[in-house]
Amino acid sequence: MNKFSLKIFTLILAFVMFTGYTHADEGMWLPMLVKRLNEADMKANGLRLTAEEIYSGNNSSLKDAIFGLGYGDPSWNFCTSEAISSKGLLLTNHHCAFDMIQNHSSVKNDYLTDGFWAKNMSEELPNEGITASVLVKMEDITKRVKKALDGLSLDDQAVKLEEVKAEIIAEHTKGTHYKGYIKDFFYGNEYYLFISEVFLDVRLVGAPPSSIGKFGGDTDNWMWPRHTGDFSLLRIYAGKDGKPAPYSVDNVPLKPKHSLPVSMKGVQEGDFSMVFGFPGSTQRFKTSYGLDVDYAVTNPARIKLREKRLSLMKEQMDIDAKTRIAYASKYAGISNYYKYFIGQNAGLKRLKTIDKKRVEEKEYQVWADGSKNEAYSTALSRLDKAYSSSVDYSLWSVYLQEAFFGSEILQFGASFIQLQRTLAAGVNEENQAQVDAMIEKLKTSSKEHFEEYSATVDKNVTGALLGMFYTDIDKQYHPDILARIAGENGGDFNKYANVIFENSAFATEEKTMKFLENPNPEVLEKDPVMQFISSVLGVYYAKIRPQSSVANEEVAAAMKDYVAGLLIKNKKKTYYPDANSSLRLSYGNVEDYSPKDGVQYQYFTTLEGVAEKYVPNDGEFDAPKALLEMQMSKEYGKYADKDGTLHVGFITNNDITGGNSGSPVINGNGELIGLAFDGNWEAMTGDLVYDEQYKRCINVDIRYVLFCIDKLAGAAHLIDEMNLVRAKKGK
Repeated sequence: MNKFSLKIFTLILAFVMFTGYTHADEGMWLPMLVKRLNEADMKANGLRLTAEEIYSGNNSSLKDAIFGLGYGDPSWNFCTSEAISSKGLLLTNHHCAFDMIQNHSSVKNDYLTDGFWAKNMSEELPNEGITASVLVKMEDITKRVKKALDGLSLDDQAVKLEEVKAEIIAEHTKGTHYKGYIKDFFYGNEYYLFISEVFLDVRLVGAPPSSIGKFGGDTDNWMWPRHTGDFSLLRIYAGKDGKPAPYSVDNVPLKPKHSLPVSMKGVQEGDFSMVFGFPGSTQRFKTSYGLDVDYAVTNPARIKLREKRLSLMKEQMDIDAKTRIAYASKYAGISNYYKYFIGQNAGLKRLKTIDKKRVEEKEYQVWADGSKNEAYSTALSRLDKAYSSSVDYSLWSVYLQEAFFGSEILQFGASFIQLQRTLAAGVNEENQAQVDAMIEKLKTSSKEHFEEYSATVDKNVTGALLGMFYTDIDKQYHPDILARIAGENGGDFNKYANVIFENSAFATEEKTMKFLENPNPEVLEKDPVMQFISSVLGVYYAKIRPQSSVANEEVAAAMKDYVAGLLIKNKKKTYYPDANSSLRLSYGNVEDYSPKDGVQYQYFTTLEGVAEKYVPNDGEFDAPKALLEMQMSKEYGKYADKDGTLHVGFITNNDITGGNSGSPVINGNGELIGLAFDGNWEAMTGDLVYDEQYKRCINVDIRYVLFCIDKLAGAAHLIDEMNLVRAKKGK
């Protein structure tokens, strides 16, 4: 069946099953619901597995190969990874492992620049605090939760909900080492229980040099065509009983319940593709009122503040190698979403998303008014009022996050607030142990803070951002200290930054450690950092938090009613819940696209593109000499495509968002064909609305990953661990 016929068949099937059915490529679906909601449509698109082979609570299935990378709490993951061998070998993105690579790097052993490859398991590097969690099972508990909350006031519901959650989690984890958590969906209209196994010993196995793993840098970020080898390898270790255990030399590689076979077949346009992972957050039910605030208020502020931070950081990173390494991860994180907010606003404008939302809301209001249900009929007016009343508070909150705590010394000082309060209240025999533990924890975090820190960068950033707050925020919401600082320094906040760094106990590691050896509440009370933080918190607790909390509660309550109404109004439509870091799958096909008139992007890129973009000694477009030599000689071996080229990346129309980074791209047979690592510029509104025409998922071709491991790194022993599925002759 050709692609055109396949699409027509899919559309007909969808229409027969569900009037108003979501587009086949749209949606981040809960895996336990695949059999009921998606199996027929997925098979029409090319899936050859059963729903049971994708998700099973009792037997081995694809979901057992998917691991969320986090910091101990399985309810939130910063990235996704997947098991690709029976020895716990994990594949994820280079940018997901970036912090780990950086933490093990130094000027002498610059793994960011040179790459890292363990020659054997004894050389694999531990990463304290990093965990890998796998879903054991999930369960719909909506009926039980709603029954417990029925008839209670909103305040009583909040209390009862926490009680019921704890009760359910205890029932399902008693006598086990599993961790449970509960998430609400559709703004509190549904609830699901998740039981996970969390592994505590995750080690770095290999990473290509940044000239491969970050090829294209900020310039190519969110862009297609792409030539980035965005991958790294980790390994999960467990105790000898196969259960999670803290790092120990006695631990052994985990044998996962399932590991993904690795396809050597390559991809063709129209091929089925499934992305399986932990997407972080979407807000696709958000109304025009909320989008108005994003577009006109908060996004422009974030763009402005991040642009300033990045420029000041880059100045010093270009001058000093040590600063470049120390700030590489920070810079990448700030830059990533700086560009994201720019693209999101551009997309909202181009797609006229807010106007379309208003049309939908008018249709909803007509239905709601006829429903005779007050909660449904007043939901939109309540949202309008809540968002309108909170604009100033929303902007202030952005400046709190991006300006006040964009200053590292202020953010660092804030971690001492609890100690300050405890010392001020008095230390006695009853709380001495608590204080001692607090101090030891602060010593550890302080050491970590100064390992990746430049006072020069921070001083410049602090002065600039505080000046921007003073200029941009209405003076009725200024901390009292700002007016005094402006007066004493002639409005020059760079002068005040100098005062902070000359007099604060948090300016250097030596000063901080000296204070922690003999902590004194009077020292903290007089410290300029703590004085500034105290003034900021004074405004927050007196003016911002009370009003913004009321507005947020009103938005939450009105959104619950609005979404409940939508589900009833469009009962023939199959909805998927917003992403919330729970395990999801999306499915679609390999597909090219046209970003604008006269331009057509094909669905794959090759190593030829690396050579075309190559700029010697450039921070973004440099490339390893060995890679370029292989490109010239075309020595790709078994990793070449049937057209003779080495494919680097490919695109699909899979629905993804942040958190999906590192997710496997799986073909119809359940085999790994690539690694998702980015979205495309033309669909930056993806967290707010799925763009059927432009939405693309950017993936690194698994054959390029294998090529880099084998031919460039000389780590064929890692290839030997994998189950490679080779193409049949003639195909």
